[in-house]
Amino acid sequence: MTQSQVDRLLHPDEARKIVFSHVEALEPESVPLDQAGDRFLVDDFVADVSLPPFPAATMDGYAVIHDDSSNPREVLGSGFAGDATSVTVTPGTAARIMTGAPVPDGADAVVQVENTKMVDGQVEIHQSDVRAGSNIRQIGADLREGDLLIEAGTRLGPAEIGLLASLGQAKVLVGRRPRVVIYSTGNELVDPAEVPGPGQIRDSNRFSLEVAARRAGAEIVRVGHIADEEDDVREALTSALADADVVITSGGVSMGDKDLIKLILGEMSEVHFRRLFMKPGKPMTFATTVGDNGDKKLLFGLPGNPVSCLVCFHLFVRPALQVMQSTEPDSFPTVQVALEHDIETSDRIEYQRAVVSVGRNGMLQARTTGSQMSARLMSFIGSNAFLIVPPSNDYYPAGETLDAILVEPPGPADL
Repeated sequence: MTQSQVDRLLHPDEARKIVFSHVEALEPESVPLDQAGDRFLVDDFVADVSLPPFPAATMDGYAVIHDDSSNPREVLGSGFAGDATSVTVTPGTAARIMTGAPVPDGADAVVQVENTKMVDGQVEIHQSDVRAGSNIRQIGADLREGDLLIEAGTRLGPAEIGLLASLGQAKVLVGRRPRVVIYSTGNELVDPAEVPGPGQIRDSNRFSLEVAARRAGAEIVRVGHIADEEDDVREALTSALADADVVITSGGVSMGDKDLIKLILGEMSEVHFRRLFMKPGKPMTFATTVGDNGDKKLLFGLPGNPVSCLVCFHLFVRPALQVMQSTEPDSFPTVQVALEHDIETSDRIEYQRAVVSVGRNGMLQARTTGSQMSARLMSFIGSNAFLIVPPSNDYYPAGETLDAILVEPPGPADL
């Protein structure tokens, strides 16, 4: 790729296509069930047995023959969950049974205990309409052998893990978590616990990126800060590439004399693009290289402004991390929304942080979160969408319809 191609102003949709063309699923791994939560299932999971495997009582009561008119009846014994059934119910008899216990042979219904009475060691049934199958969970009522239970690519939550446990899956094949190194860059940055000196600010990017990457399923190898010195940047990136599948940096990718990430990534990797036709997030670098084992490494040089950094992460890095884990990226729907107020425009596609809600008329509406400056992290607080504002020399008036990317479900409008 020529220098002019790398430096051209790229539409974000084209940039996403370039990123995805270089992303591959990592080799999956088999992990113990108690470590599989929030991991992505690699293969479809199909039931190899039916559940329940035996007819089971759904109520405490008595197992009976539904059309037996005998009253009272001889009680044969008691069955508890976990017991093997050892009696056979015949006309004139009943078996005491607890919830979850196997229904004994011969019985085809369970009468709950509230509808019975013990008299002289026998049980009276005080229910006239006992139906076959009542209060019994039949074989396969929950699921049947051969059913597709969990599709490949599903993130395994509490219900999925419980289902796998109930079917004896002590280990699960899941997508490997991408190993990620995160660095913020810049001499102006200090730790949150420090008091900034003249011209300094507290570092926020590496902390927000770490949380965002973990939520995307990444394994964080290292998080740190690099000073604006060539040797420091080169050493840090070399070390990161040796340890990680993905390297994420913030800062150092614009046009300044100290924007060393841009310079050094050009030396040690193949750069695919450096500039995007979007706001915020114009100066973003995406590059790849090959490790000693022949495995591809991804490098994302994100802008230093906190909002630009997070917008670029959301649009480009998060979906890449998910594809690496053998799943499709989150399908955040793009919806049409009516503007609640006038919207200022830019000469580039702008992703404004917004609150989308359901209006009184049932239609979706959107308002921005105030100032959209790329350093103002407050614009993310409370937002649930990116409002896509096409470039224009004019403003978009209240009531105009635009597209928005929903990252959280819309709530009801304020009444």
